[in-house]
Amino acid sequence: MTTTEALEPRPLRRDAERNRQRILAAAVEVFADRGLAATLDDVAHHAGLGVGTVYRRFADKDALVEALFEERIRDLVGLAETACATTDPWEGLVGYLEAASARMAADRGLRDALLSPRHGQVGVTLARAELGPRVDRLTARCRDAGVLRPDVAGTDVATLLHAVQAAAEIGGTASPQHWRRTLGVLLDGLRPARTGHQPLPGAPLSDEELHEALTLGRRRAGGR
Repeated sequence: MTTTEALEPRPLRRDAERNRQRILAAAVEVFADRGLAATLDDVAHHAGLGVGTVYRRFADKDALVEALFEERIRDLVGLAETACATTDPWEGLVGYLEAASARMAADRGLRDALLSPRHGQVGVTLARAELGPRVDRLTARCRDAGVLRPDVAGTDVATLLHAVQAAAEIGGTASPQHWRRTLGVLLDGLRPARTGHQPLPGAPLSDEELHEALTLGRRRAGGR
């Protein structure tokens, strides 16, 4: 065996790869239903595997979150990028918020992975970091076009997205589209008033303040 061959990772055996796919499929369902409060033991039970099998494939929950959610968060980044290229800035903003809200409302794990900085490793963290500047750009386009209140910042839009997900939690299975009503109310509040408007109290959060607020909120709610 050459040195190069010795250094190359061996492909997973067929049964090991099947187990990995079972774990990922089970994690999609468990995290979508319970959010990232679910444990690797929960995933193992749902997959019908021993927890030791799960830990052989994924060292901890962050590694599983990384495998599941980096691509999904990058999908949201792509939505924001597309929205920034939309001819009508307001339609771009509304389209982004509706599409992102729909994805997150259907998947508690995705919204936890996006809104909680406590989870995820390199890929998920980078994907989250790429989203903020695009939302800032989208917000600035709307302000410059005069279709958004001049005192609304990108972090306000991020907070709005968080509020819509609270509405999704309230609606639950009884009214799974309740978040759309809340989004409609909030979008009306973003529009500049024809007869003027009262200035928003206080200043928008900085990126650092938003990050800290989300982290603290998860800790108070029992976040992991």
